[in-house]
Amino acid sequence: MAKAPVLTPQAEDFPRWYQDLINKAELADNGPVRGTMVIRPYGYGLWERMQQEMDARIKKAGAQNAYFPMFIPQSYLTREAEHVEGFAPELAVVTHGGGKQLDEPVVVRPTSETIINEYFSKWVQSHRDLPLLINQWANVVRWELRPRVFLRTTEFLWQEGHTAHATYEDARAYASMIHTQVYGDFMTNVLGIDVVLGRKTAKERFAGAINTLTLEGMMGDGKALQMGTSHELGQNFAKAFNTTYQLQGAEREYVWQTSWGVSTRMVGGLIMSHGDDNGLRVPPRLAAVQAVVLAIKGDDAVIAKVREIGATLEAAGVRVVVDDRTDTPFGRRAVDWELKGVPLRIEVGPRDLENGTAMLARRIPGGKEPVSIDSLAALVPGILEEDQTLLLRQSRERREARTVDVKTIEEAAEAAATGWGRISWADLGPEGEAKLAEQGVSVRCIVAADGSVPLADDQDGNIAIVARAY
Repeated sequence: MAKAPVLTPQAEDFPRWYQDLINKAELADNGPVRGTMVIRPYGYGLWERMQQEMDARIKKAGAQNAYFPMFIPQSYLTREAEHVEGFAPELAVVTHGGGKQLDEPVVVRPTSETIINEYFSKWVQSHRDLPLLINQWANVVRWELRPRVFLRTTEFLWQEGHTAHATYEDARAYASMIHTQVYGDFMTNVLGIDVVLGRKTAKERFAGAINTLTLEGMMGDGKALQMGTSHELGQNFAKAFNTTYQLQGAEREYVWQTSWGVSTRMVGGLIMSHGDDNGLRVPPRLAAVQAVVLAIKGDDAVIAKVREIGATLEAAGVRVVVDDRTDTPFGRRAVDWELKGVPLRIEVGPRDLENGTAMLARRIPGGKEPVSIDSLAALVPGILEEDQTLLLRQSRERREARTVDVKTIEEAAEAAATGWGRISWADLGPEGEAKLAEQGVSVRCIVAADGSVPLADDQDGNIAIVARAY
């Protein structure tokens, strides 16, 4: 009788495979309140590495980290009409505190444009205070009707950047820079996901923004996932909160603003982009554990050697863990590390010691081969880079193979059943977008004919990317 697979095969039931992997790889559990999640240490380790990589890029872009309260007076949200209308269905509102009804209800932070602008209006006085570039790492709450761990949860973790500038041109340039040099660089070169950078349609734009830039990734089942967004807010919030600066004379001018964010949704994107029927595959540049050295048996010489190999690899700059838990069967440990997607397993047993070799298992391309123990420190860094490149190439090849050019709404909907469709925005337009939405298909973004990000929705030659989305 055939042994049951550890995970539901992707081809059989992709959503079930996703949930199986989260459970078996010990990434997260469902929280006690519907739609919440408990992120387990291994899953949180992935998020920590994302934070580290992103935080370095954000600081290089000139932004400084700060923190703002999670409780926001309800009146703040009502100052920007489009913003409150967009978020009203998702708000969690606190009406009682300390056993008493509050004089004014407070909203649990769904996003921080309003409360941050309250303080920007105090901090910005003259042109010398600009640009003001702030980022915060925080949790947010949006009451999710159809929750799915990492992808859509009632509470999730993220970073949100908020900036104020003297001119529209400066704000637009900064939002674009975050979009490409911070988010695009991270997702492509660290996550290994070949995201498409584009512009949201007016229908899909962030509530209160004049433009939203997005990064869309194709998942293993052909659906799209919005991986991050960068918004031009214009002067909408500045006017609502009277955020102004003094020009050279006595005249005052409203600031121009941006906001931008990515969240723990990226963990879900990582799983669905790179995972296979054997588990997760973590890009080496992201991995908290790039290599694990496993002792096959509890032989003293083997234990000593795996610890020596671990120290040698660590000295070579590899993030390594030594697994010498020989009271747990080797096969079970190997499967657990494979599920977790650690890029390299280095397996050592008594026979390997006799030969001066170790068995090197590569999670990303698959396969195992014996290698000289003495060569590991020189060999491993190069292999990790090879496998990082492979993941990005596989992501790009999947997207290109499952994206088709179409000319009609019917063809667009058909393409979205298995992948993405590309259709002229001039042929589709807002009316066609609405018709596709009735079929569960959305315009994920608009790109220029050459694949770049267009400056306007109606720019000649614009192409709409349509897909079913998470």
